[in-house]
Amino acid sequence: MQKNTYELLTKKMGIAPEVIKIIDESENAVSDLFTELDDIMAFNQYKVLEAFQKNKISDMHFSWNTGYGYDDPGREAIEKVYCDIFKTQAALVRPIIVNGTHALTLTLTGILRPGDELIYCTGAPYDTLEEVIGLRGEGKGSLKEFGITYNQVELTSEGNIDLEALKKVITEKTRIITVQRATGYGWRKAITIAEIEEWASFVHGINPNIVCMVDNCYGEFLDTKEPTEVGADIIAGSLIKNPGGGLALAGGYITGRADLVENISYRMTSPGIGGECGLMFGQTRTMFQGLFLAPKAVNAAVKGAILCAQAFDSLGYEVCPKASEKRSDIIEAVKLNNPEAMCAFAEGIQSAAPIDSHVKPVPWAMPGYDSDVIMAAGAFVQGSSIELSADGPLREPYIIYFQGGLTYEHSKFGVIKALQALYEKNLLKNI
Repeated sequence: MQKNTYELLTKKMGIAPEVIKIIDESENAVSDLFTELDDIMAFNQYKVLEAFQKNKISDMHFSWNTGYGYDDPGREAIEKVYCDIFKTQAALVRPIIVNGTHALTLTLTGILRPGDELIYCTGAPYDTLEEVIGLRGEGKGSLKEFGITYNQVELTSEGNIDLEALKKVITEKTRIITVQRATGYGWRKAITIAEIEEWASFVHGINPNIVCMVDNCYGEFLDTKEPTEVGADIIAGSLIKNPGGGLALAGGYITGRADLVENISYRMTSPGIGGECGLMFGQTRTMFQGLFLAPKAVNAAVKGAILCAQAFDSLGYEVCPKASEKRSDIIEAVKLNNPEAMCAFAEGIQSAAPIDSHVKPVPWAMPGYDSDVIMAAGAFVQGSSIELSADGPLREPYIIYFQGGLTYEHSKFGVIKALQALYEKNLLKNI
């Protein structure tokens, strides 16, 4: 770290020299890993640029109309751009999709019918999908209540999709098999594009009519290909995660086979209307600009996650994934083993934020979760996971999930402040 920055951080911002030393040593240890990440970023930046140019995006696509939203040129254009980037036939990119869970729910309810079976082959789904599927909660219109059955296949001990176990549970009723690419609140590595390609080929080899669906949240632009380029039929995600680039104010996307997207559109609005309606509320400009910047923002977030992994691993903490391991999402999990350390980590991240840095995060009962959740998220867009944040359910073994940072420097500062908060409370191991 250069002298001016070192003095600013230590003398003006109160960071302990011991913390700076950990960061410097960790950054030096992982610097070679950043070269490959920069190449992936450049590829995706030019891929996105090519899609913009192919579709002749102009300022006319930033205007908006009113009412039903018929013939909205911006909406039609951004959905074509998504199709080109993800190599798909159709897309829905809408501010009326409120989050990633909503995008996934629309996908499931748009395709599945009574008597069908859904299989998750990456273990338990993300917490907020449990009530959607019907694993907990009653009387809210879950898939279970509409006669859709559910099965689940655990990952292997190495964290890979267990294809042989999956083959044994597939039946004539199986309609959708889903991969959750990101770790969620689990202790595992994210599912890579190579694994998704092998899985999709395996499933379609058994029955080509089974829909291979990928929960793509946190995974966009982590590789030079997306799941729909290697066999996935449909994917869904959130615009306030990777593809929104920190600028999209809200929304989600679904993209894949045209027939599937059409059925999903009828669930999004109503049968007979589908994707022909839906006001964009003037959001196309920020959606386009955020998408254009997304490869760079994702690159910054991944570098920050690697630095976090190296720093905490060097102090003896269990981290997942390790700094050198192949990544397929932007999330870094750190096992802190006690609630005090987990809360301190979150406080450090919150204090590193440009927004609400003075606020102290506390655990609370967030909708859709079965445990209190602590969340540090001082973001320009509330809940934006591509911006610097950290969260996790307050339950053993007290794992915090670190992600985001629109610039590498900010993601790095998040790691600095997390270490500092633990250091000040005498909770930092081996220092």
